[in-house]
Order: sequence, then structure tokens, then C-alpha cells
Amino acid sequence: MEETRNFIEEIIDADLKEGKVEKIHTRFPPEPNGYLHIGHCKALAIDFGTAKKYNGLCNLRMDDTNPAKEDTEYVDAIKEDIHWLGFDWGDRFFYGSDYFDKDYEYALELINKGLAYVCELTADQMEEYRGDLTRPATSPYRDRPIEENLDLFKRMKDGEFPDGKYTLRAKIDLASGNFWLRDPVIYRIKHLPHHRYGDKWCIYPTYDFAHPIQDALEGITHSLCSLEFEIHRPLYNWVIENVSVPHKPRQVEFARLNITNTVLSKRFLRSMVESGRVDGWDDPRMPTLCGLRRRGYTGASIIDFCTRVGVAKANSLVDIRLLEACIRDELNEKAERRIGILSPIKVIIDNYPEDKKEYFEVPNHPQHPEMSTRKVKFTKELYIDEDDFALVPPPKFFRLKPDGEVRLMGAYIIKYQNAIMNEDGSVKEIHCTADLETGNGMPVDGRKVKGTIHWLSSDNTIDADVNLYENLLTLEDPSKLPEGMEYTDFLNPNSKITKKAKLEKTLESAMPGDKFQFVRLGYFCMDTKNKNTFNSIVGLKDSKGK
Repeated sequence: MEETRNFIEEIIDADLKEGKVEKIHTRFPPEPNGYLHIGHCKALAIDFGTAKKYNGLCNLRMDDTNPAKEDTEYVDAIKEDIHWLGFDWGDRFFYGSDYFDKDYEYALELINKGLAYVCELTADQMEEYRGDLTRPATSPYRDRPIEENLDLFKRMKDGEFPDGKYTLRAKIDLASGNFWLRDPVIYRIKHLPHHRYGDKWCIYPTYDFAHPIQDALEGITHSLCSLEFEIHRPLYNWVIENVSVPHKPRQVEFARLNITNTVLSKRFLRSMVESGRVDGWDDPRMPTLCGLRRRGYTGASIIDFCTRVGVAKANSLVDIRLLEACIRDELNEKAERRIGILSPIKVIIDNYPEDKKEYFEVPNHPQHPEMSTRKVKFTKELYIDEDDFALVPPPKFFRLKPDGEVRLMGAYIIKYQNAIMNEDGSVKEIHCTADLETGNGMPVDGRKVKGTIHWLSSDNTIDADVNLYENLLTLEDPSKLPEGMEYTDFLNPNSKITKKAKLEKTLESAMPGDKFQFVRLGYFCMDTKNKNTFNSIVGLKDSKGK
């Protein structure tokens, strides 16, 4: 069967066939002003994955041309996240600021060619002078003499002028229907220290000017980026064609990743962190890679998700349940089974001897006998989950109820006798009797027992906090934010609920990050920051299919 090629691979195949390139070379250029989120992961997987597929190279380059935003904390976090996903850049790690000297030289080259000029319009004036689809933009400084432009630009570099006094603009086409070509700013004055160069520079190149130069100097063959940069491509090409760079990279755009109930905006995510609505960038409800990792997602499951989404030319909205399905499929195969009682109620087996104890052998994974078994202790006092008992049961309730029997998973069938209540009307404890002939099978009289519930011996548990997570937002399509409303208006009040749980004692040896299936409940991960805490990863089945 012939392998299916996405449109990026078709472009690369054609470029290779025509001899335009010899070895594929891509780059991943994140801004070190925040933590990577799952939207970045799609771009990352395309950049690194495409290079790997063609036995090429992929550079990691920090886009640090804006000194107001960068922080080394984010640089380290980005590196950690990329390695966690299974990618590596070898010795090809760069900063956009590595090329500040060359950016300046190429700006001088444009001025000398009459293709750039120093402009005195303020930001507000530039907006006023930009024109519209029927009127071209204007600038009274467009015909400033080359020598004067050179002098002013060098004085800008030397720090003679305050922020906003001058900009350097590319001289392209003030009447272009593409407003990015209406003499865009390519340098601006910013008296801010840079995280790598301190106060060496007080002028900084814009992304649209610096990025094509960075690509060209690194020998990038295909500059793969998200669809919002499509309108920037003519400017990208203009820069490449008008400065004397050694290579001619090609920009190709793909659809960005949009997910239901998820906002992939650094500004929004940062506001959630700074307002204290979430527990930092790695809060398990956050779509950041560090948050997903703490939640219990694996790098392989996220790459699987990106693969299933595919590479497209048009933006679309992906259901978050596809991401959940990827980790569910992986953990269904790999995660050992354990027992957790999230809302424990005590059960007393009246006819079971006080001093007796026995052990039932249960599999660590029913489909993988090679994962061995473990022994679960059985005594007179047990815990079951409050959801598995009802004094007034709804129709078709096959768990523990008055006049009803239920199987304790892997152990005896028990029958309800009575319940002792607390003063507030809640159940304090339930008294049952056990059919002690059913430890290894069905009743000898042939009666049918439909329900099976999980349980733990009361003296064979550990106390733990279990965090149950839902989507952070109730708004399904974040692109359709109602007018006059903010994303914070759609925060899910049930996005995190903490249960005081009783867990199987074997879990006291679990390590941070270890993942398990809590039988009948879902998949859980031991938290990496808080002791005796587990985070819900995903349920046993699609939440809309329950």
C-alpha cells in the first residue's frame, strides 16, 4: 500500500525532485516568553518529524528578538518539554539574538540599496497614515536621502534617541493590498536590557525581518509555520530576495491546532497563572506540556494525537476527546490495575469472624498475565464507594441496595442487612452478610447476581488526596467567544474536585509520575509536586458515552 503524503511532504518531494534542495533542514523557533502548550506541539512535531522522515536536520532556535518578554526559565522549560516528547536537536541549538550583528548589517545593506528608511511617525500616526483598501499608505519620510538614513540609523543604534522617536521601515509598496508590505517596520528603539546581551543593543529587529535572515543563515530549506503567517510570506520572501543571505529558504504554512474547551493563548494562560486561578503553569488543567505531563499524559500519547489530527491547510476544531482517546489507548495496555475508593463508606460483614483475615489473588493487568498478580487482604471491616450503595435505588441499579446482593470484585457475594446513619442523614456504616461459599465462584444454588463492586479492607489502605479534573472551560468553541464576554466567564467550577480517598496499600510505594488504572474508575497518576496525591488522567471510556 502506497504511503499517504501530506501537502508539506508533497512540496518537499517536488523540491527534491527538481533539485532545489539536497538535504532537508527545518527549525522550531519558540519564543522564550512562556511555557510550550499543546498547540506548539503540533508545530514541533511537524518541524522535527518532517526532518526525521527525510533524514534531515532540525534546529531549535529561541526567538528572543523582543527583550521585553524573554526569560531563561522558559528556555530551560522548552528544552525539557521537547526532550520529553522524544525529539532532539543535537548541537543545533541557537538564539535569534545570535544574529543581531548580521541583522544590523543587512539593515544597513537595505538602506544603502534605497530599500529602507528612517521614519519619524509615531505608532498612532503610522496607523493614521496606513490607508485602506482604496487609499495607499503614506510617509513623509520615505524619500529621506540614503546618507541621512545611515546617519540616523547608526545614531539610533548608539542610543541617542528615546523609545518611539524613530523606526526603520522597509521600502516596499505603500499601495499593496497586503498591508504587511506597506513599508513595514523592521527595527525599533527599545531601551531594555536583553537577557543575553545586557545593554549592548537598544534597537531590535522585528520578527518579520529577523526570522527569514535567521533561517537563511542556518541553511533552513523549509520554514514551516502556522497559517496566520501566510499573509507574512510575501514579506519573508522580500527580505530573502533583497539582502545578501547565503541561502533561500521556503516558507510553508499549515493549519494551527484548535481544540474544544481549550484556549491556546499565552496571554490567557499567563493571566490564569498570575491571578491564582490555577496552580502554576504545570497545573494539570492547563494545556501546557508541563501541565499535561503532571496530569499523567505521555509524550508518546501527545505525538499520537498530533499524528491523528494530521497536517492540513485549513483551520479546524479538534474534539478534545481525541486527545483523551490517545492516552486511554496507551494506558489501557500499559497501566497496572489498583483499587481506589474515592468516597469511602465502611461496610461491616456481620458473619465474618473478627479475627480472621484472608487474601484474594488479583491480576495486575487482566489482559497481560505476564504482569503477574498481587494479593488483596479481606477482613470483617471493608470500604466501598458511596456511589455503589443506595438506600432508595434508581431503576436498574445493580449495586448494593436493601434486599439486594452484590459481588465484591474477586471475593464474596454480600447481602445488605441494615445501615447506621449519621445525625445529618448520611450513611455512617453498612452491615451485610457474606455468602462464604462464593469466594471462588457463583452461588451453589444457581441464583444470579448482576452487580460487581470494588472494595478494600479497612486496615489495608492508605489515605490520599485524589484530584478529579474536567475541562478548564465550559465554552466548547473558544473561537466563538460571545461579544462582551471573557474566557474567564466560562471557567468550569468543577474543573478540579479533590476527594479524600482510601487507596490500596500497595500504592504507598508508588513514585511521582507513576500511572495506574483504578478499577472501574479510570486512569490516575501520582502527582509530581504533592505527597499522597493522585491526579485523574482520563476515564475508562469517552465521557459522552457514559
